[in-house]
Amino acid sequence: MKRRTFIGTSVAASMGVVAGNRAMAAEKKEEMGFKLKNNIKHSVCQWCFADIPLEQFLNTLNELGIKAIDLIGPKDWPLLKKYDIHCSMCNGAEISLTEGWNDPQYHAILIKNYTEIIPQVAEAGYTNLICFSGNRRGMDDAVGLDNCVAGLKKIMPLAEKHGVVIQMELFNQIDHPDYMCDSSAWGVDLCKKLGSENFKLLYDIYHMQIQEGDIIRTIRDNHQYFGHYHTAGVPGRHEIGEDQELRYPAIVRAIIATGFKGHLAQEFIPTSDDKIEALKTAFLICDV
Repeated sequence: MKRRTFIGTSVAASMGVVAGNRAMAAEKKEEMGFKLKNNIKHSVCQWCFADIPLEQFLNTLNELGIKAIDLIGPKDWPLLKKYDIHCSMCNGAEISLTEGWNDPQYHAILIKNYTEIIPQVAEAGYTNLICFSGNRRGMDDAVGLDNCVAGLKKIMPLAEKHGVVIQMELFNQIDHPDYMCDSSAWGVDLCKKLGSENFKLLYDIYHMQIQEGDIIRTIRDNHQYFGHYHTAGVPGRHEIGEDQELRYPAIVRAIIATGFKGHLAQEFIPTSDDKIEALKTAFLICDV
């Protein structure tokens, strides 16, 4: 990845660059007329804007005053540090979305991966690390649940020791056919069986609207098991707004009312020619 600026190796130079970036970001933000209440912590999933070089994207987030980004692995954490952007959901330990903790044949490699990355997450000053159930492939949900419990119990003591929260994402069956963790009830049952505050669900509002609906009641009833939230418009997984069926201001108010202190990350695929303007609009819609 090409770098547009040079950071000196000395601590003094580094601090000077960070301070300069913050000052320029504040000035740019003022020029843009973009001001957030920040009653909820905002983040964004980088993969949705993957055609924008990461360093350029991080600089834009600084200009907007957005201090977190989702789904970044260890190799890019130094770049996040350079721009003083927090990784609100780390990745890099998983095998894939379809090969996960519900299948014992993957436990050895998953345990190895998570055992290596959990301390790295903590050392970097981050908290959340994503995981996936994997696909059913004919497996009964109860069997898959027990398999997840057996495998995850091998890494939970390490996660607890380092203050890292392992978060399993919920998906729908339209976009991810056969994925096992496709309902709030199944995910909550997994949380209860593991019995650890360091295991939560990544509640993807887009996916769960498609799969089961009843978003606000589900959040109110199960918020203690939800450690992170993702957004997108339904239908289509595009921009959130008046032309789709989810009312995000009401949803975000419900999340805030639970006492949630984590991040809400935008995960829509922009269709607008001005993707950053679309992202700004999404942040403002959710900034209740």
